[in-house]
Amino acid sequence: MSWPIGMGDQFRGVYDRHKNEVLLFQTEGEANVKGRLKPRKVAGLDDPAFMSIADEQHEQLKADLELVELAGDQFDLEKVRTGKLTPVFFGSAMNNFGVERFLENFIEIAPCPPARESNTGLINPAEKPFSGFIFKIQANMDPSHRDRVAFMRICSGKFVRNMSVRHVRLEKEIKLSKPLQFFAQERVIIEEAWPGDIVGLLDTTGDLRIGDTLCCQDNEQIIEYKGVPRFAPEHFAAITIKDPIKRKQLKKGLDQLSEEGVVQVFRQRGLGDKDPILGAVGALQFEVLQHRLLTEYRVEVRIEKLPYIHARWAVGAGLDPDYFERREDSRCLEDRDGFSVVLFKSDWGLRWAEENYKSVEFLKTAPELKISRKSIRS
Repeated sequence: MSWPIGMGDQFRGVYDRHKNEVLLFQTEGEANVKGRLKPRKVAGLDDPAFMSIADEQHEQLKADLELVELAGDQFDLEKVRTGKLTPVFFGSAMNNFGVERFLENFIEIAPCPPARESNTGLINPAEKPFSGFIFKIQANMDPSHRDRVAFMRICSGKFVRNMSVRHVRLEKEIKLSKPLQFFAQERVIIEEAWPGDIVGLLDTTGDLRIGDTLCCQDNEQIIEYKGVPRFAPEHFAAITIKDPIKRKQLKKGLDQLSEEGVVQVFRQRGLGDKDPILGAVGALQFEVLQHRLLTEYRVEVRIEKLPYIHARWAVGAGLDPDYFERREDSRCLEDRDGFSVVLFKSDWGLRWAEENYKSVEFLKTAPELKISRKSIRS
């Protein structure tokens, strides 16, 4: 979308390819603030006015842009919005140069908040009843306070500070008294927000989970958005704590980090929270977990990789967990919601189970919790 005119101490500004404008970088103590940056329209790369601006950088800029034209793609708004094309802008955040132009373009390019699928059909963002969706959890954003923040995307209606909303999964009312917006390390309490906005919610009780729906109590029918799928992990490990006295900190760390999605935690049948089994899509996640447990929870652990290569959620009346426990190439565990998860050491073991247990479904994604839909007014 834009290209720099010169580099380093030869930097003169940026050329906006989309609008055929030159944005000059002001030096000699002049701050690059709104009102001082005046884009100059040019007829093209060979415009005399442009050549005088670019000075000795003109030929290099011309060669760069010719290469971009040949190797790059033409701007296509539809491709950008479908994720097939990424616009690139040049500027300097340190000098506050080009940032305003980027934001102006971002407003033009970014789509409006879309309608979202729910149990009652598509929910239009223009509809009045408030509803929101938890899409991210982050623990220890402020290490000194050990906080936990749930990030909510507003899907419809108006959000107001201190409003009471329905927590659909837990079927209870909660009050959102301290909504936050984040600007780098700065936190700001907000009074209201609208569809498309992201709001951080301090969750000291741990009630919020990725995929949860919050909606206004005034809704005729409880809205529930489809949750974020949990996919079957491909790497597995046992975790051992080096200092048994810190077992409580380990449990808290595993609970919070698994809710973030760092790893999945599975319980061995009959052992409760003792000696959990970890699952991850990539082996590097175990190293991330080990590092964060040590730095954020002061818990040192050992990670021992296990030889399993497949995990499947097993659903059906014909499931016999003891059978898989007796076999050498499999074992049956439980996930955080109590669903059975079978681990396999080989492709053959998985195929055999699928072919011989017709009454059991072996799923690659976790089953959704069945939540009763109750009308607030009933």
